[in-house]
Amino acid sequence: MENSRAIVRGFLIAWAPMLVVAIAAMLLNEKLALHARINCCHASWLDHFFAAFTHVADGWVPSALALFILLVLDIRSFLMMGLSCSLSAIIAQTLKRGFFAEHGRPSMHRDSLGAMDWVDGIDLHAMLSFPSGHSTAAFSMCLALAVIVDRRTWAVPLALFAALLAFSRVYLSQHFLVDITAGSAIGTLTAVGVAYWLYQSPFASRPWLIRRLLRRS
Repeated sequence: MENSRAIVRGFLIAWAPMLVVAIAAMLLNEKLALHARINCCHASWLDHFFAAFTHVADGWVPSALALFILLVLDIRSFLMMGLSCSLSAIIAQTLKRGFFAEHGRPSMHRDSLGAMDWVDGIDLHAMLSFPSGHSTAAFSMCLALAVIVDRRTWAVPLALFAALLAFSRVYLSQHFLVDITAGSAIGTLTAVGVAYWLYQSPFASRPWLIRRLLRRS
């Protein structure tokens, strides 16, 4: 369990520079202008890649992962994935639908975005832009997976994988940079809190946490 602290630290160290760059870009650029700059030059192969890749952060993926983990690993691992993703999703959806329901997505500003590239064949959503649910799921899922795998060498690659998933939402013009940045923070910080509770706090010593649903003979 001590290794979980180093894994979380490694994930945060990888995420922090990306967060700083994103915040700096948002401070130095107007939101629509920044989105247009990011999407000024697309490649056909990237269009196809991101259109498929973005679905890795769909809500059913962490749900399926949590169920798989419940069947093959212990209860602690199941709770790490399940609670990280479900709690962060609740936070993101509460903000999205309760406080920022009027925030429009890039498709609502198509005329103002000028001659930027749009990916063909994408069903573009219009409202509920902030924060990004996909980005929230990507970061909570990837940090949870890093802790569950229990290998420090996985922390940085999984953080980069989560960032690429989040970026797919901007590339596809489903979200602005501010949306995915907020989602990354919600997902990461929620998973950090769950990791502390399950691996470092007094609660972590509960013996039933190491039980397996399917015991091997």
